[in-house]
Amino acid sequence: MSREKAQTKAQTRAEFAEFVAARSGALHRAAYLMVGETSLAQDLVQEALAKTYAAWPRLRDKGNAEAYARKAITTTAISWVRRKGWSHERSTAAPPDRATPGHADQVTQSAWLWECLLALPVRQRAAIVLRYYEDLTEAQTAETMGCAVGTVKSQVSAGLAKLRQQLGDDADVLPLDTLTTGR
Repeated sequence: MSREKAQTKAQTRAEFAEFVAARSGALHRAAYLMVGETSLAQDLVQEALAKTYAAWPRLRDKGNAEAYARKAITTTAISWVRRKGWSHERSTAAPPDRATPGHADQVTQSAWLWECLLALPVRQRAAIVLRYYEDLTEAQTAETMGCAVGTVKSQVSAGLAKLRQQLGDDADVLPLDTLTTGR
């Protein structure tokens, strides 16, 4: 291998290592919200980073590397569900009872909403996570999920409707009213 190629390869590795160090935490949080398990989220991030590294020389704008990795996480999570029939959704007859007001109430409310979110199908959950946790636009979410903007709208709408249905009379207590599908 020529000296120039070796230097380019070393520079590519260094750039990628810098990207991983800077963004792997955020990628892991997004993956965790999609799958609900730490070990699966770690697997998703590893898979996405491997795909991103393979594509690294083709990425013209290294600033888009995170979007590429996030898309790899999303599409991999969805394909795992389809291929393996994998389902970590936790169905319950009703969401857990809520505690008394205060910090404990906020923790309980958060856990309660989390359980309801995990009960959603993976595409609805991914759409909601990308739109409201990652704060992506509908177009960015569609690009990340590899689908049309209309699909994102319908997945978010159906997911929010299911969340409201699961939460029943207590849906107005949670911040679901601030989640809209018009961005």
